[in-house]
Amino acid sequence: MLKSKHLSSIQIHRDFRLEGQAFSSINAFLDFVAHNFKESYPFLEQWFDDTTTLTVYTSGSTGKPKEIRLSKKAMLASAEATGVFFDLPSKTRVLHCLSSHYIAGKMMWIRALHLGWHLKLVLPDQKPLLGKDESFDFCAMVPLQVQNSFDRITQIKKLIIGGAPLSDELILKLSRLPISVFQTYGMTEAVTHIAVRKLEQGKDNPYMALPNVFLSKDSRNCLVIEAQKISSQKIITNDVINLLTPYSFYWLGRFDHIINSGGVKLFPERIEQKIAPFIKDPFIISSRPDTHLGERLLLLVESKIAYKDIHTIWQQAKLTKFEIPKEVHYFTQFIYTGSGKINRVLTTNLLTKK
Repeated sequence: MLKSKHLSSIQIHRDFRLEGQAFSSINAFLDFVAHNFKESYPFLEQWFDDTTTLTVYTSGSTGKPKEIRLSKKAMLASAEATGVFFDLPSKTRVLHCLSSHYIAGKMMWIRALHLGWHLKLVLPDQKPLLGKDESFDFCAMVPLQVQNSFDRITQIKKLIIGGAPLSDELILKLSRLPISVFQTYGMTEAVTHIAVRKLEQGKDNPYMALPNVFLSKDSRNCLVIEAQKISSQKIITNDVINLLTPYSFYWLGRFDHIINSGGVKLFPERIEQKIAPFIKDPFIISSRPDTHLGERLLLLVESKIAYKDIHTIWQQAKLTKFEIPKEVHYFTQFIYTGSGKINRVLTTNLLTKK
């Protein structure tokens, strides 16, 4: 192990390789990163400094981005839990294609450094496997990267997907592949993922907690996470769940996104999952106040051209009568967060400017 001169717990595993290269010291590693992977250097410099915490920022997809201080010890514990759960020992060949500005990308670095992985780094673009002929034991991607790399995705033996919901169509396609694919559940406050569900053909598997993570729910039926190695406090989420055991659950949607239309509670994420295979442009399900219904269900689409066959889409998606949007609105440009996710609140507010 190559140790930080300040923190004995922050080390580089002797088996760690970056682009096939080993390093004689932490300074040699940081110099290599500074010259070849400048985006990651500020984070890695902070990782090896003499502080016990790291400053990170939430993605902003569920509200205004927040600054959070995470314990480096907790991040190491999270890395070890991932290694155990997915059986990823030293010398595991890993493709890193996520931005180091956000927690998922930071944690890929930390796992690799701490567990001794052999890391291949590519820019966090939409087609991370383009031009890559080698195979990898492990990789983490967002759904858009998976969609754009589907013809090469079997080059990865174990794939985890997070950052945004998956459509039913993509889940079905992934479940048929001869590789292990997992959908992750997590957040910045919980040091990335704390639970995963395996995508298998013909099965609707629940999310299963990683080692040393215990689950419960509050009076709103929202998930409560207890993970002493990651956080000294319970993490109370806004995710409505169906809790099966203290270690497993089904995710239903965001409590703060629930739409109450005519007395029926609707989860936008579930409706989006149904119609995603039939709408190729970016879109969200949202609502606006309605005198009779309380809230009026809306479909907002980022497209310059209106869909002529929108009612056919409702039939193809097998929406219930309550799930069919009452209005469809088109915008030339949505508002996005810094991590590339649609900002639901600000995008919905665009309706007032139409």
